[in-house]
Amino acid sequence: MQIDLRSDTFTKPGTAMLDAMIKAEVGDDVFGEDPTVNQLEAFAAEIFGMDAALFCPSGTMTNQIAIKCHTLPGQEVICEKESHVYLYEAAGIAFNSACQVKTIEGERGMITAGQVLEAINPDDIHRPVSSLVSLENTTNRGGGACYDFAEIQHIKEVCLKHNMKLHLDGARLFNALLAKQESPGQYGGIFDSISICLSKGLGAPVGSVLLGNAAFIKQARRVRKLMGGGMRQAGYLAAAGIYALENNISRLAIDHKNAHRIAELLIEFDFIGRVLPVETNIIIFEVKGKYTAKELVARLKQKDILCIPISATMVRMVTHLDISGEMVNKVLEALKSL
Repeated sequence: MQIDLRSDTFTKPGTAMLDAMIKAEVGDDVFGEDPTVNQLEAFAAEIFGMDAALFCPSGTMTNQIAIKCHTLPGQEVICEKESHVYLYEAAGIAFNSACQVKTIEGERGMITAGQVLEAINPDDIHRPVSSLVSLENTTNRGGGACYDFAEIQHIKEVCLKHNMKLHLDGARLFNALLAKQESPGQYGGIFDSISICLSKGLGAPVGSVLLGNAAFIKQARRVRKLMGGGMRQAGYLAAAGIYALENNISRLAIDHKNAHRIAELLIEFDFIGRVLPVETNIIIFEVKGKYTAKELVARLKQKDILCIPISATMVRMVTHLDISGEMVNKVLEALKSL
């Protein structure tokens, strides 16, 4: 039995989700005539209390569409230095939006209103216009850390004062909402745009949803087409997203519990150094002494446990709906045997 902790993107649809996909009513979504896609978009917008939504193939696409819609060429985007939009989207901000990026060194992937304020450029023709702040919640490289909502409110105040838009990469936002006992509506009332991923912990095979006001989503739909993201009978995929939103949010608590179980054992080993605080479903820890990160990952692979070295000394594990309590027990046994 292989235990795949590389990412929550490795989740696979269960029988009930597949059944919903097979039974989906479909049409041509580029023409706006796929009823299941329309249902998903309306449902997601309702959850967050926002005007409209757009179904896209990936979270990278929803993020990049949002950034392009919020900026003009030659402007500047502010984000944390280890943000997904900056590190892992193939220089998309430069390629798609022709914008410069100013990165901030935050704490576990999170930045403060004070840091944002300091990063905003003065009104000077030699400097790019600071037009957008992009946040990430939960933070991937920060080990699944969750923003304090009050800090987000302070950042929004800075954005409003300086005529800037605020985007959220919410690939794992539902993990944060569950961990912090917050509501989607709180976020819908703050952000100009939100990207949520359906294919990570929620278990859908494909897709992310971009949320915003009606005018923004109308523009985003055009940019999606420009980027090659228009899909035809996409209702089969949207049906999986609807099922995920209806059935797989509350169960994320199980993934959080499993991550805590693994983290609690890791601190006992002399070959493990710092373990980042675990708030959700991501465990990032330092490897020292008799193993390098790559060596530890290789040893675990021999025991059919897959994880990822994210640097020479750090390893990441991610729990998800395909990781059972029994699998966690096997991971704990394997670690003890090293």
